[in-house]
Amino acid sequence: MEHLSTYLITITGLVQGVGFRPFVYRLARKYALTGLVRNTNENVLINLRADTFQLESFIHDLWEEAPPAASIRSLEWEKVADAEYPSFSIISSEDVSDRITEVSPDIAVCPGCLNDMKEQPHRIGYPFINCTNCGPRFTIVMDLPYDRSRSTMNVFPMCHRCEAEYHDSDDRRFHAQPVACNFCGPQYEYYTGGKVLTELEDILDMVSAGIDEGNIIAIKGMGGFHLACDALNEASVARLRASKRRESKPFAVMFRDAEAVAEFTMIRDRERELLNSWRRPIVILAEKKTLARSVSQGFRTIGAILPYMPLHYLLFEKLKTPVIVLTSGNLAEEPIIIDNNEALQILGPVTDGILAYNRKIHNRTDDSVAMVTGDSPMILRRSRGYVPVPVIVNLDADGIFACGAELVNSFCLGRGRQAIMSQHIGDLKNFETYDFYRESASRFMRLFRVSPSLVVHDLHPDYLSTRYARSLDKPVLAVQHHHAHIASVLAEHRMEEKVIGVSFDGTGYGTDGHTWGSEFMICDLAGFERKNHFRYMPMPGGDLVTAEPWRMALSYLYNIYGIGMESLDLEMLQVVDRKKVRHVTEMLQKSINSPLSSGSGRLFDAVSALLNICPVAGFHAEAPMRLENVIEAGEKGFYEFLEGTEIDFEPMFRKIIAEMNAGISVSIISARFHNTIVRVILSTAVALRDETGIRSIVLSGGTFQNRYLLSETIAGLEQAGFLVYTNAAVPVNDGGIALGQLAVAARIKSVAC
Repeated sequence: MEHLSTYLITITGLVQGVGFRPFVYRLARKYALTGLVRNTNENVLINLRADTFQLESFIHDLWEEAPPAASIRSLEWEKVADAEYPSFSIISSEDVSDRITEVSPDIAVCPGCLNDMKEQPHRIGYPFINCTNCGPRFTIVMDLPYDRSRSTMNVFPMCHRCEAEYHDSDDRRFHAQPVACNFCGPQYEYYTGGKVLTELEDILDMVSAGIDEGNIIAIKGMGGFHLACDALNEASVARLRASKRRESKPFAVMFRDAEAVAEFTMIRDRERELLNSWRRPIVILAEKKTLARSVSQGFRTIGAILPYMPLHYLLFEKLKTPVIVLTSGNLAEEPIIIDNNEALQILGPVTDGILAYNRKIHNRTDDSVAMVTGDSPMILRRSRGYVPVPVIVNLDADGIFACGAELVNSFCLGRGRQAIMSQHIGDLKNFETYDFYRESASRFMRLFRVSPSLVVHDLHPDYLSTRYARSLDKPVLAVQHHHAHIASVLAEHRMEEKVIGVSFDGTGYGTDGHTWGSEFMICDLAGFERKNHFRYMPMPGGDLVTAEPWRMALSYLYNIYGIGMESLDLEMLQVVDRKKVRHVTEMLQKSINSPLSSGSGRLFDAVSALLNICPVAGFHAEAPMRLENVIEAGEKGFYEFLEGTEIDFEPMFRKIIAEMNAGISVSIISARFHNTIVRVILSTAVALRDETGIRSIVLSGGTFQNRYLLSETIAGLEQAGFLVYTNAAVPVNDGGIALGQLAVAARIKSVAC
C-alpha cells in the first residue's frame, strides 16, 4: 500500500455559498479520506491525507463534479508536514486577511427542493425552502466569510430538525446557511383590505384568486418587490401601467413553465437553455401568440422569465392564468423597493394587496435581462443571478473603483485581477437612484474590503458619477466614454493588442467638447485614436431630443433642405404641434441651445420619428427599439451615404423621403436603413484594416443591443475576414462602462509602476 501524505489544497473562485464544502466532504467520504475543509475570506482550504492515486482522483472529481453554481478559478496543492485526522470534517470559517473570496449570486430553487416541498413533513409547502445548491445568497449576505451569522438569516435560529440536517454530511442541507423550515424560518404575511393574513394556504388562495380576478398584487421577491397581475387581462395590465406611471415600456412576464413559454413565443434551443438556467434571467423572445396588448405595447417580443422562488411555483399551482406580469416594484424610475413598510406606503395605494415576508433584503437586485444573438447570449441588465461574480482581467486592478456612467449605471471594484461589477443601479439623474448608488458603493467597499487608491470616472464633468468620484477625496482619472466601451470588451476577452473599435450609442462626452456616439477608433487599453464618426448634427433642446425624437428628425431635415423642409408632405410634421416645429426651426437657424452630436442613437431617433413610428418617446431608446421592431424580414436593400472622416447620410435621407412619397412601407424603409448602417460599419472597417493591417474588431455601445444590427454586422465582418468581439459577460450598453474604465485605469497604473 502506498504511503499516505498530507496535502494542502487551495481553491479560489465561486466556491462559497454554493454547497462547495459539503460537496468536498462527501467526496472525501467517497474515497475514505481524512482531513478537513474550511472557508476563509479569500479561498477554500482543504487538508487531506491521501496517497498519490487518491489525490489525483480527488482533484479530478473536484473539477468535474463541483456543484452547478460553483466555478473553480484556481486549484493548487502542495505537500505539507504530516498530520493525522480522525475523520474528515468541516470546520468554522476563518477571517485570515483583508482579501476575500467570491460571493455567490442568488440561485433559483432546485428540483430537489421543489420535490422536498411536497414530501418533507416539516417543509410541506414551505415557500423559503433551499439547500446547498439553491436559494438566496447575495441578497442576504452582509459580510464575509459567508455564514448564517453574517446574513439576514441571523435572526432565525434553526429548529432541532434543521440543525440536525445542517450537521448531517449525508443531507443536501449540510452547511446550507439559509436552511429553514415551516417551524423556524421566515414567513409570509398578506396585507389587503385593512387586514393581515398569516396562514400560507389562505394567502395563496386569496392572492391567486385576486390575480385571476384582475387584481394587482405587490409581491416581495428575492431582491425586491414586484408588481404582478394577469398578463392576459388587458384591463388589469392597463391599470398597472397607469399606476406605475410607465406608459410604453414593455413589461416582463413570468410563465408557469416551459410549455407555456413555447405556446406564446418562438423560443429557440439556446434561448430555452438560458431561460432554464439557475440564474433565471428575463430572456427577450420573439412573440408567437399575443398577451394583453398593454404588456408589450406593440413590440413583437416578449420578456419572459420562469419561476425561480418556491412561492412562484406555489402560486402557479393555484392560478388559472399561465402567465403573469412580474415587473419591478417601484414607481417611475425609482429603485426597486425592498422594505416592507416602504412597500405598504408607496405600493399600497396602487395595488390590491401586499405580499411580504419577515426576512430583510440586504442587497437589492432587479431581475437580470438577456437575449440571444446568433447562438451567443448577451446580457442587457446584469443583476440577480449574475452579481457579484467577478470578471477576471489580465491586469492588476487592485484598489481601483470605477464609477460607471450616468444612465443604466453599474460600478466596478478591483480586487487583484478580479473586476467585481455591482448590480444594475439605474439612471443616476433620479435622486433616489443616486442614493441607492452611494449606499451600494459603500456596501461593496466594505463587503469586498476595498479602500480605493484610485477612482475612475467618465470624462463628462457634470455626471453625478463624476461628482461622486470627486467626493471620495482620492486620486481620480477620467476615461472617455467610448474608449471605455471598447475597453470593456478588451477586458473581458483579456485582449491587449490594438483593435478597430466601433462604439455606437446615444451619447458620450468627447474630447472636443461635443457629444459623441458613432466612433470608429484604433485603440487598446492605453489609448485611442478617433478615425471616423457620423457627421455632427445639432440637438435642438439638448437632452430633450431623447424624449422628443422628432427634434432630431427636424435637425437632419433642416440640414438638408433648410427652411424648405416645411413644405415636405410628412406625416410627422402633421402630428407635432406646429408652434413647436417653428420654435425648433428657429433654434436651428440661430444655433440656440443646439449642441452638436455624432451619436448613432440620435440618427436612429431621427429616422424613427421621420417615419412617424415614434416621434415622441415614452422611455429611453424607445424610438430605435420601435424602428427595429418593424423591420421587414428578408429585405436586402440599402441606401447610399457619403464616406469620409465624417460619414454623411444626406443621400440616405433624400432617398427615404422619396420612398415615403412613393408609398414604400415603413417596414421596408426600416430594413434598408439598418442595412445601410451595417454597410457603413463594414466599409469603414475595411478601410481601417487596409490602412493599419488590424483584423480584430470590437463592437460595443448601447446601439448594439439592436439584435438585427448586431447579427448582420457580425455576419458581414466575419465574411470579410475580421475577428469580431463584443460584450458577453457585461452589458454592451452603459451598464458595462465601469469595467472598461477599470481596465483602462489598471493599464495606466501598470505602466506607471
